[in-house]
Amino acid sequence: MTASVFSSTTAPAPIGLLLDVDGPVASPVTRTVRPEIIDALIALAGAGWPVIFNTGRSDEFIRAEVLKPMLAAGIPAGMTFHAICEKGATWFSFTSEGATEVHVDETLALPQEFGDEVRRLVEEQFADHMFFDETKRAMVSIEQRVDVGNQDYLDRQGPFDAAVLDIMRHFDMGVCRLAHHLPDSDDSVDYRVDPTIISTDIESVRVGKDLGAERALRLIDGDIPHTWRTVGDSRTDYAMADYLHEHGYSVAHVDVRPADGVPEKPYPVLIEGELTNDDAGAAFLLRCAETAVSRA
Repeated sequence: MTASVFSSTTAPAPIGLLLDVDGPVASPVTRTVRPEIIDALIALAGAGWPVIFNTGRSDEFIRAEVLKPMLAAGIPAGMTFHAICEKGATWFSFTSEGATEVHVDETLALPQEFGDEVRRLVEEQFADHMFFDETKRAMVSIEQRVDVGNQDYLDRQGPFDAAVLDIMRHFDMGVCRLAHHLPDSDDSVDYRVDPTIISTDIESVRVGKDLGAERALRLIDGDIPHTWRTVGDSRTDYAMADYLHEHGYSVAHVDVRPADGVPEKPYPVLIEGELTNDDAGAAFLLRCAETAVSRA
């Protein structure tokens, strides 16, 4: 593990950027993106770096918290950004003209009746700490309320997740949560309960940051860079770099919350000293922008 991002042998731009949103781009506290990150992302795209968001967030969140401030800052004509949302289940692109149509992989969507039961659970038992995310098109998600302390939320997350597992058993939905597996009546596990520091996602086991990386490569119009930087704040975000490494790309992963534990990987893992979350994301992206612009 190293704090160094570039070396004298680093190839010139373009380098591909595959970015988780919560943590490295958007603050996990305010859920907003600071202006200097917006400016850095535009500068990087202007230098020819593909900038692709790979997030569990919904397309609506990306439009509100990423696209809107980028449009306000001024996206130059001819510049395209891509957003892989809900861990690969939905995706769209955007330019100075706004967003394209959102694509949804309906085979990854959870049953509506199940989502209705989770919404009812939140409203009746957990609304004082969390809210049901109405913007998701494929997965079912709840999120910490911004007026609630994180530790208070985490104290309620466990009981919520346990109640969700009970609902999934009722619907005969085989599910895993971390190392805990509850197969359905056909001995299958098709769904995952994925807790994060501010949310719980209930999703198909087929979604993930690796699926997002696969979709990202398909969205690039033109030559695909050989060199990539992936950026995330959780252990599941390493799947982006895993996918790229396994498919022959040169990649390093930037971990903005390494205190959660850095796994052994066959590629470099980079950190930003003592900085975490969007402080680390801002430092990394600003340095990338300075490097990219100087070499453009």
